[in-house]
Amino acid sequence: MIDQTPQPMIPSIKRRQPPVVDQASGLRAVLQPDLPQHRPVQVVAVSSGKGGVGKTNVVINLAVACARQRREVLVLDADLALGNVDILLGLAPTHTIEDVLNGDRTLEDVMVKGPEGIRILPAASGIQELSNLTYEQQLLLQTGFLQLEQPPDLLFIDCAAGISANVLYFSIVAHDTLIVVTPEPSSLTDAYALIKVLSTRHQQRRFRLLVNMVRKPMEGKDVFRKLSLVTDRFLNVSLDYVGCIPFDDCVPLAVSQQRPVIVAFPRSTASRAFTRVGTEVVQWKQEHPLRGGYQLFGAAGLGPLHEEMGKIA
Repeated sequence: MIDQTPQPMIPSIKRRQPPVVDQASGLRAVLQPDLPQHRPVQVVAVSSGKGGVGKTNVVINLAVACARQRREVLVLDADLALGNVDILLGLAPTHTIEDVLNGDRTLEDVMVKGPEGIRILPAASGIQELSNLTYEQQLLLQTGFLQLEQPPDLLFIDCAAGISANVLYFSIVAHDTLIVVTPEPSSLTDAYALIKVLSTRHQQRRFRLLVNMVRKPMEGKDVFRKLSLVTDRFLNVSLDYVGCIPFDDCVPLAVSQQRPVIVAFPRSTASRAFTRVGTEVVQWKQEHPLRGGYQLFGAAGLGPLHEEMGKIA
């Protein structure tokens, strides 16, 4: 006797497969003649040797300061595994860069609006796999920037602290690398280590220094002098002093409100300093020609990968 009692249906489990990336797509996109020709984009990578120097706070306040200079500003939270730009701005994004790298969304899909019209590309949080982008993921991100319908005038890349592979990659594809330090000796030591790696291994020769949380203006210049003495002696680099941001009680108060201090307390000493530095940042574009356009999705951004990708294509 065959039991004809209906059996319960067991749903099949579909495992998520990583996106299949054509390794030559980035190069083909660069060389594609029918791509829209956008204006050059100024790209500034903001890095620090160590955490706790206020780097992300510097990024969001400089972004607002530059937006007030009539620049279309985009902020990429490049601490891809532990992003917090959205937290500092009180934003609740539905999607993140993780969705772009999974092939589910475009960059424009995940962008969110911040204060003064700046746009944010939020990072994921607690995703260890994104702490070291693969070659394919770098190409996927590069192709995504190529396909932006409305590219910005200025892109700030908020790098993670330290000298991880992601930090080095995002510093290399930028036109300018801004190093944020504090007067603490450990901050200077780690900043020097970052400059050393970028200069000796990746032939980066120009860096800019911003000293954060100083008690008086001369302290910022003293920090620059100490670091430049070492880089001049041991490294073949140019280190430019951008300025300093004073220690200001309004900054932690603005952080608690999840607002940039330049918006929450525009007359504070820190806000005035951010405005001065922002005015200088937008002038960097005129100081020297952009190296091959927007390096994240320009042919120059491919660097040593150009020949390899040409063979794959």
